[in-house]
Amino acid sequence: MASFKLEFFNIFALFMIIASIFMTSSTNAQLSRSFYASSCSLLETTVREGVREALRKEARMGASILRLFFHDCFVNGCDGSILLDDTATFTGEKNAFPNRNSARGFEVIDDLKGRVERVCNNTVSCADILALAARESVVLLGGPSWVVSLGRRDARTASQSAANSDLPGPSSDLATLIRQFAAKGLSATDMTALSGGHTIGFSQCLNFRSRIYNDANIDANFAATRQANCPASGGDSNLAPFDLTQNRFDNSYFRQLTNKRGLLHSDQELFNNGTQDSLVTTYSTRPLTFFRDFANAMVKMGNISPLTGTNGEIRRSCRVVN
Repeated sequence: MASFKLEFFNIFALFMIIASIFMTSSTNAQLSRSFYASSCSLLETTVREGVREALRKEARMGASILRLFFHDCFVNGCDGSILLDDTATFTGEKNAFPNRNSARGFEVIDDLKGRVERVCNNTVSCADILALAARESVVLLGGPSWVVSLGRRDARTASQSAANSDLPGPSSDLATLIRQFAAKGLSATDMTALSGGHTIGFSQCLNFRSRIYNDANIDANFAATRQANCPASGGDSNLAPFDLTQNRFDNSYFRQLTNKRGLLHSDQELFNNGTQDSLVTTYSTRPLTFFRDFANAMVKMGNISPLTGTNGEIRRSCRVVN
């Protein structure tokens, strides 16, 4: 009888261990390239065609989508939280200072979600769609590709306060930038490479006014050119490109920095007699090295605290929780 009880106890203990492993794997599942291989085999093709159509209408949208992904991942991880609209009872991230009146591309993500829903209903998260859209935007504008691991789920909440505190600002100094990226598990090299995403897109006068009127480490002709469209007061939303090839993903951003023509104060901080000067110089002359480091950093950023397994949800609409 004692032997039977011992055997039963051993079997029960084994069962509990197996159940524990199963539960752990379901709630802490890892991202995988093949996550949707059987459930949504047309996912990547569908997203690629949707992004291609969006960029054909407006090339600037590629930079906007890339920025959305960056701003999503830096606030509580890559969970689609930036896509949530405010409601009477919910405050999201769209109106945080770094996003208000500047984050854009939400309609494109809505369109991509609709396209994906038509080929595989209630299967793919908005967070994964955004991750894929960011890659396709870079590739379609001439930049590098990388493997996007999938399996993220969507957050049911967001944090405006975290968006205000965690996202790097246009006036940040180098030490602050390095610290903020390190807090997300990203190195100084990752930070400098990811900053190269500013090789595409535009910024508003509000973000670079102080630099073009007050900074000393700026090319005088460049400052004068930007002042023509960014007065000392007013014109806050007037746009200027980050570099001269704003619709092509290349390394010209870094060449701009070596000539003291960074648009934002935080851009020029990467080349201002600091620890990143050598790397900026390398990227300015070796585009393939920049492409490699950028792709690697995008993979790392895409792995910041994703919701997986049974955490979060698969939103029916990217703008609201289910």
